[in-house]
Amino acid sequence: MEQTVTTEQNAPLTDEVPAGSPDVEVELESATGPDAEIERLQAELQQAQETALRAAADAQNTRRRAEQDVEKAHKFGQEKIVQDMVVVADNLERALASVDASDEQFATVVEGLQLTLKSLIDGLKRHHVVQLDPKGEPFDPQFHQAMTQVPNPELEPNTVMDVFQKGYTLHGRLVRPAMVVVSKAP
Repeated sequence: MEQTVTTEQNAPLTDEVPAGSPDVEVELESATGPDAEIERLQAELQQAQETALRAAADAQNTRRRAEQDVEKAHKFGQEKIVQDMVVVADNLERALASVDASDEQFATVVEGLQLTLKSLIDGLKRHHVVQLDPKGEPFDPQFHQAMTQVPNPELEPNTVMDVFQKGYTLHGRLVRPAMVVVSKAP
């Protein structure tokens, strides 16, 4: 036979305790310990903060990389057309070198070629293309390609004596190296 006890409110008391009762919460807290629960929550909070910080850093790095990619595309997107245009400049220079400038009948042709070459070079400069004509300068393997070395006692070793083909840079990046003859010690 089950024994029931009544309280002041005339509610029967049994061995079962209703959920949410203050006695149960105290027992649960004491079972896990309030300090352990706080430590666990603090660890979760710290981990969540680190994850959020990493996510923000990744987003910032991605944004920065995308901005750099766009900037490089604007700066160097013209590189292929510049490579084609420098060939035109070379051909105009060869044409000028092959025409006898002292002959009166070619004077207008020479003048036309000179003006065309000048306007092409000026147009390239407006788009940050710089022509490299390193004659007399020290050899720089980053911008010059040595075709041959010639002994020359009049010049310092590793000085550019002659230029076969001029080089070009676009925003400081090499488009084509200058093909040069370099002096060496005799």
